This record gives sequence, C-alpha cells and structure tokens, in this order.
Amino acid sequence: MGIGLLWSCAAMVSLAIVECIRREIAIREGLSDIPQATVHVSALWILPYSISGGLASAFSGVGQAEFFYMELPKSMSTVAANLQSLGASAGSVAGSFITSTVDGVTKRRGETWISSNINRGQYDYFYRLLAALSVVNFIYFLACSNAYGPCHGDKFRVRAQASEKEDHEIG
Repeated sequence: MGIGLLWSCAAMVSLAIVECIRREIAIREGLSDIPQATVHVSALWILPYSISGGLASAFSGVGQAEFFYMELPKSMSTVAANLQSLGASAGSVAGSFITSTVDGVTKRRGETWISSNINRGQYDYFYRLLAALSVVNFIYFLACSNAYGPCHGDKFRVRAQASEKEDHEIG
C-alpha cells in the first residue's frame, strides 16, 4: 500500500510540472483570457501522470485487498471488498472538501487557484498542495503501519521462516 501512496505523490508532482509549463506557454501565446483555446503541447506530456496514477491505483488497490483478506476472517470477505469501496468513497468526499476549501481560501486572497479559466487559475499550486498532502498521507501510513505491527499472515510467514532456519541449522 505504501508504494501506491508514493506513486500517488509522484503523479501529483508530474501533473504540477506539466501544468506549470502548459500555463506558461498559454500566457506566452496570449491565451490567458481564452480558456477554450488550444495550447500547443503534446498529449504525451501527461503520460508520466497517467503511468504514475495507474501504478498508484494498482499498488494501493492490491495492497488494501491483501490486507483486508489477510486480517479479516474468511466469513467477512464481502466486508473486505466493501471496505475498499468505502475508502474510495471517503477519498472522494475528502477530495471535494479539499477542492472547495482551497477554492474558498484562495478566492478570499484575490486570485483563485481553481478558476473556470484554466489559464488564469493556479492549478500547478493546487497539484503541489496535493503532492504535499500525499507525502503527509504516506508518513501517516508509516506511523499507522508501525503501530499496527505485522499482519497476521506476516506473523505466520516469519514463524515459518524462523522454523525453517532452525531446521536448517540443526540438520
């Protein structure tokens, strides 16, 4: 799961870089007041974001599924699948809250980061904030993971490896 969180951070960093460059090109070409105008950049620029985002989803999803199935009794396997959906739902609510809060705070300061005119907004700052929140989330994950200790399946694996080592040393 932790690897997925790191990939999520990488995705936001790559998106911030691409948006910063895209916005500079739009301003240089005089498209600041024309949000529907096409900025001449390749769609391949978002390939690092797409790859990072896909890897983040894959590692996080598989990690969560493995954790829930390992820790919950077999009779609760459907609950495990629903816990993943519940987590995704909570993430959507948190994302909406973050977006609304950032928009409200930056509007009060005069220039919003999240504008209906993509060339006037500061989406690169927003993506940097999301990258920073991803780092905080990863640190929180490490703290929770450390406090929780090894998963039940990991405890059995450690015992089996120790037993194999003892058998090897004796034999």
